[in-house]
Amino acid sequence: MTVYFIGAGPGDPDLLTIKGRKLIERCPVCLYAGSLVPAAVVACAPPNALVIDTAPLHLDQIVAHMTAAHAAGQDVARVHSGDPTIYGAIAEQMRRLDERNIPHEVVPGVSSFTAAAAALKLELTPAGANQTIILTRAPGRTGLPGNESLADLARHRVGLVLFLSAAQVPAVVEALTPSYGPEAPVVVAYGVSWPDQVIMHCTLATLGDQMKAAKIHLTALILVGPMLEAEKVQDSRLYDASYTHRFRRGQNEEE
Repeated sequence: MTVYFIGAGPGDPDLLTIKGRKLIERCPVCLYAGSLVPAAVVACAPPNALVIDTAPLHLDQIVAHMTAAHAAGQDVARVHSGDPTIYGAIAEQMRRLDERNIPHEVVPGVSSFTAAAAALKLELTPAGANQTIILTRAPGRTGLPGNESLADLARHRVGLVLFLSAAQVPAVVEALTPSYGPEAPVVVAYGVSWPDQVIMHCTLATLGDQMKAAKIHLTALILVGPMLEAEKVQDSRLYDASYTHRFRRGQNEEE
């Protein structure tokens, strides 16, 4: 018996990995985070499977279902949104499974931030503009470590992707503006890959007003950084005709 923590992807059932789908199709117990995982993602569970939306459950109740499945010798598909290792709250679940000697594995998924970049047709690390991406969030009910304040991270002025921060926009703008500037381009990606997906372009100065006008306050990513500044992007050396690597000799090199 094994509990499989499965990344469901950003929402589109077609972005579920093949491995994740195969596990959901065969596990007799499926626990899915219904607040962010569409029911369509777990619709492939066996007809007689126990399928439970864990959105209204607390941690002890979720672990109790896993423990009961373990006692019955039943594998569990524990389905989280995006990639479960990024803000998936799986660490506390795995600690409790370890305490009970219940085997578990993690199956990666497509993260919402990569799905957002795909929807934007955006390379997050374009040559000449940006080679670093920081994934973080604004402080909420769970605070941030002292060395991870948004203002401190912003001083690097690299690509920044904010999860779980749509409700803290004033604090986000205050923290980022000194380093990025009020006219820095920003993208808000709401419900990426869902039918009601919204991609909104603005600046740090207009972020609050535009999110309020669009009534976006949950499940949105906020992207800021040089990768959004097209004038800074250059061609990489990788496909340059003069560039030599172990698979190709540059055109200008002597034979």
